[in-house]
Amino acid sequence: MNYKNTSDFASKLDAKDELQHYRNEFHIPLQKNGEEHIYMCGNSLGLQPKRTKEFLNQELEDWATFGVEGHFHAKNPWMPYHEFLTESYAKIVGAKPAEVVAMNTLTVNLHLMLVSFYRPTENRHKIIIEGDAFPSDIYAVESQIKHHGLTPEKSLIKLRPRVGESAIRTEDIHEIIEREGDEIALIMLGGVNYYTGQVFDFEKITKIAHNKGINVGFDLAHAAGNIKLELHKWGVDFAVWCSYKYLNSGPGSVAAAFIHEKHHQSNLLRFAGWWGHNKEDRFKMPDNFVPITTAEGWQLSNPPILSLAAIRASLSIFDEVGMEKLVSKSKKLTDYLVFLLNSIESDRIEIITPKERGCQLSIRVKNGDKVLFDSITLKGVIADWREPDVIRVAPIPLYNSFQDVFKFYTILEEEL
Repeated sequence: MNYKNTSDFASKLDAKDELQHYRNEFHIPLQKNGEEHIYMCGNSLGLQPKRTKEFLNQELEDWATFGVEGHFHAKNPWMPYHEFLTESYAKIVGAKPAEVVAMNTLTVNLHLMLVSFYRPTENRHKIIIEGDAFPSDIYAVESQIKHHGLTPEKSLIKLRPRVGESAIRTEDIHEIIEREGDEIALIMLGGVNYYTGQVFDFEKITKIAHNKGINVGFDLAHAAGNIKLELHKWGVDFAVWCSYKYLNSGPGSVAAAFIHEKHHQSNLLRFAGWWGHNKEDRFKMPDNFVPITTAEGWQLSNPPILSLAAIRASLSIFDEVGMEKLVSKSKKLTDYLVFLLNSIESDRIEIITPKERGCQLSIRVKNGDKVLFDSITLKGVIADWREPDVIRVAPIPLYNSFQDVFKFYTILEEEL
């Protein structure tokens, strides 16, 4: 497409956008002057769907009406409430319904998965992770390594880009696996790197690792609801994700996990809780834990219904739209933004996100000057700054417009 850096061109793109009306399904934060913010921070916290209040109010009303009996007599009974999210999540991450479950928070789920899938031996004990992975992921894997009496210095391999590059090459991951594969127990990567916005080649990395007998897991915090996923088809062993970024469920909302069906009947070690126990006799309170033979078998406690209701509200929108259309619009938005950014005549910024990306673009500010970020914030842009020198922006296909992209570009160019 022959792009133009004009407001009129952006408006024409919006007029052709079949998803444009979904913007009205969300609350857009307002500036002090009453105008809408240019919200480009859905990769950190998604906006609130207007229908969320309706979903929450239903559960509040049923709580008031039924008390504890709401577990069975609420309009949406609470006992199986987490199951109402299963089909939606399965479609979003490319899984079978039995392979996904909404539970806990992301890092809690990561620890639970590491208990099952990181079983180091004297000879095979190493974990591969990005050197610039989200800190919580690094803390989690380092603590698991120490829990087994090992040291991160010997058992943790941190991937780094080549000198002068920002993204990690798949062939470099392959080379490490070929060289050290017999000592590697697990690969744990962010599906989309939170800092650079790079999307990893899930399928290829998983195949290479499995050929060496290595378990593979992904943190999908920046991938779920953002990019096309086929976790079952790719044979990924496990994945975890939060729900408050692209999935718009509200701050700190309940997370989710994927465990491939090939592991459901196995005797994998796990930390057990009563909600993961066989449903048929859960309330008989047996002494011996017998896990549900699906991803639900990794549950610990009954989940918070109000949080699940907020997730369900957002997932109902994903059910209507579908990931194919979302990914298609996302590519158009980011392609247009790349065009606009490249048209700015300034040597102060550069895009460090590779072509393998989702919504997010990471813009490096040379000399690490946060003044630029502060100035665009004052002009109505909500994005985020990541130390030491990156502005992250994410045009979200459900509620961002091409006009948003153009306005962001205009403000950034003016401030530069």
